[in-house]
Amino acid sequence: MKKALYMSLVLVLMVSVISACSSKNNNETKPSAIASESESASASASASESASPSEVKADTPPQKVELKVFMSFPRFKDQFESYFAQFKAKELAGKNIDVTIKLEMPNPDQAKQILQTRLASNDAPDVFTLHAIADIPTYYKAGYLSDLSDQPFVPKVYESVRKTVTYDGKVVALPLESLSWGYLYNKKIFADLGITPPQTIDEMNAAIDKINAAKIKPFMLAFQESWIPQLMMALSLGGTVSSAHPDWIEKMNKGEASYKDVASVFDIIDLIMANGTSKPFEVGNEAGSTDFANGKAAMWVQGPWQAETILKVNPNMEFGVAPLPVSNDPAGAMINLATSTSLAVSPTSKNKEVALDLVNYVLDDKDSAPLFETLKFNPVATMHTYETFPWITEASSYVAKGKAYLDLSLPNGVTDETAKLLQSYYAKTVSKEEIIKTLDKTWAKAIKTQQ
Repeated sequence: MKKALYMSLVLVLMVSVISACSSKNNNETKPSAIASESESASASASASESASPSEVKADTPPQKVELKVFMSFPRFKDQFESYFAQFKAKELAGKNIDVTIKLEMPNPDQAKQILQTRLASNDAPDVFTLHAIADIPTYYKAGYLSDLSDQPFVPKVYESVRKTVTYDGKVVALPLESLSWGYLYNKKIFADLGITPPQTIDEMNAAIDKINAAKIKPFMLAFQESWIPQLMMALSLGGTVSSAHPDWIEKMNKGEASYKDVASVFDIIDLIMANGTSKPFEVGNEAGSTDFANGKAAMWVQGPWQAETILKVNPNMEFGVAPLPVSNDPAGAMINLATSTSLAVSPTSKNKEVALDLVNYVLDDKDSAPLFETLKFNPVATMHTYETFPWITEASSYVAKGKAYLDLSLPNGVTDETAKLLQSYYAKTVSKEEIIKTLDKTWAKAIKTQQ
C-alpha cells in the first residue's frame, strides 16, 4: 500500500512538471543583440539533459541536497523562486533527489562585494551570478569558476553569445542577459513633441529644450543606488572610445593613456545631470521605474532590463531604446552590446552534480523559453523562439546599421569606483579633475594586481 502511494506521489510530481507553460513559436524572430545571427546547435544535446529521469526504486528514500544559490538581481526573485520550484520537482521525480535551494539575492550595490568576500574566504555559493565581461577573467584566474564546456547547455547557446562566456578556451558560465542597450525614452512624449532620438549633443540640446518647454523633466535621475548613475559613464565612455579612441583601453593597460584623453565623456553626463528630476538621492531603482512609467521624465539612462519593472507599473507604456549621443559626431551614438549577468558553478561545490543540473535546467529545452520571456531577456539559445519585444527590435535596428560596439572590458574595480565618484560628482563633492585622477590610479592598481 505504501509503495503504491509513493508511486502515485512520484507520478503527480512528474505531471506537475510537464504542465509548465510553453512559449509561442515565431520562426521569423531572430535573436537580438550579439546573438542576432541565426545559428544552429547540436540537436543531440537535448537527449542528454542533466536532469533526465533515472530508474528509482519506489522504496528508496530521496537523497537530500542543499544548494546555495547567489544571484545579483532581487527584482526577479519571484520568477526564479518559481523556476527553481520546477527544478526541485523535476530533480525529485527524475533522480530522487530532494533539493533545498537557499537563494540569496542582495542589493546590486552590495552583491559583488559580498560575493567576492565569500569566494575569497572559501565560502563560495554552489551557483552564483557574475558579469561576463567584467568578472570572468579575474574570477577564472583566481580559480573560482568551473569548466562547463562539456555541459548539455553549451551547444544550445548561440555562438556569438557563447564567445562572451568563454575564457582560455573554456566555457565558464551560462549567459543569462544578452543585451543591446542604450537609454530609455518615453515614445508618447517624443511623438507628442515631434522628437526623434537625438544622434548628436546639439540634437539632444534641442530635444531637451522642447521637453522643458512642455514642462516635463527631460531625464529621470535615480541616484540612491550607485550602479544607476554609473550607466551614464558606461554609455558615454563606450561610444567615445569605440568611435574616436579605439586603442585607448590597450594604452590604459600599458600605462600610456589617461581619462584626460576621453574627458569629453563628461559633456553628455553634465547635460543629463543639469536636466534631470529633483532629489535623485531619494530615488532608487524601484521608485525610478515607477516615476518613469508614470511619465515624470522623458528619458532615463537605464537599460531594457528594467522592462519588467516598468511594465508592472504601467502595462500600456511604450518606451524605446536609443543610443546615447556623446559628441556632435553621430558616429559616437552607439548601442552597447553585452552579455552581462551570467551563471557560474563553484569548483568547490560539495553538491556539484546537482549544481550542474540546476544550471543546465536554466536552458531546458521546454521550460527555459517561458522563463526568459517572463524576465524579458533577449534570446540567447536555440530554444528561445519567443517573439522579441519592440524595444529589442528597435535596439537591433541600430546594430544592423553598424551603430553598436561590444561592451568595454575594464579592469576589476574601475566600474565600482566610477559609480561612487559619479554620485559625489552630482553632489559637487568631487571635481571632474579629481575623478580623472582617481580613475587613472584605480585602473593602474588593478592592472598591477593582475600581473
